[in-house]
Amino acid sequence: MIRRIVHMEIEPERVPAFLGVFEASCEQIRGFPGCLELTLLQDVSHPGRMTTYSLWESEEALETYRSSDLFKSTWQRTRVMFSGKPTAISYRIVHHLP
Repeated sequence: MIRRIVHMEIEPERVPAFLGVFEASCEQIRGFPGCLELTLLQDVSHPGRMTTYSLWESEEALETYRSSDLFKSTWQRTRVMFSGKPTAISYRIVHHLP
């Protein structure tokens, strides 16, 4: 399994629009083959700091999603709201206790 963590800094005035885009696409992302979990986190002290925290069956499933029209259209709508460059890291799960 792969844990994907993406940190984003959203322009403060665009936070409501960003949340709207996420809300509109989160069910589709979560329903994408291989996606086991999807969470959006918002920093309590800095509301423009957002983090997605997702769990994927495999690297292949994640890469299939990242090549999909769903990812491309969602990313196109959200990236214009960033105030800085996002960072994304994929971790291979070595040990997991649910």
